[in-house]
Amino acid sequence: MPIPESKGKYTYADYLTWPEGERWEIIDGSLYMQAVPTWQHQRISRELLRQISNYLIHKPGQVFAAPFDLCISEHDESDEEISNVISQPDLVVICDESKLRKTGYFGVPEIVIEITSPSTARADRFIKFNKYENAGVKEYWIVEPETKLVSVFVLLEKRRYGRPDIYTEDDKIKVSIFPDLVVDLKLVFEGI
Repeated sequence: MPIPESKGKYTYADYLTWPEGERWEIIDGSLYMQAVPTWQHQRISRELLRQISNYLIHKPGQVFAAPFDLCISEHDESDEEISNVISQPDLVVICDESKLRKTGYFGVPEIVIEITSPSTARADRFIKFNKYENAGVKEYWIVEPETKLVSVFVLLEKRRYGRPDIYTEDDKIKVSIFPDLVVDLKLVFEGI
């Protein structure tokens, strides 16, 4: 995949000029290439999407799966000036539909779920973790297919994530912002 023309700081306006089908993210104006997901990744994503989607029927909110752009403004930039296009988070749960436009969501979602791979683990655990925490994402999940573990970080009062709750494939996750939503990890990791 060709790298877009080298430049100091990339924005959403740059992102819109790149060929469709290329998987890039912009974080703090820097460019990151996205790997093609494995079948295990896709199976996990599909099952999480199914469980959350079923719960949200006739409720406010929606869940979106990659490819879906998440644009987080840190300094009241216009859409085109945004330098945090965290495109393709694996799953995003939003409740404010007024912020859906163009190629995704322009705002802070309620939940972001990232499914790690060897090429994305560092970004998911450090770079994106800090972006989501600073932006005020209420829950951030890191799903690890290799170990069948899920780390759930919940935003505390001081806009910091507390210690993660760690779940195994035999557990069920009670989602903090939707108290009656329970995600069954046995189904999520089935066949992996």
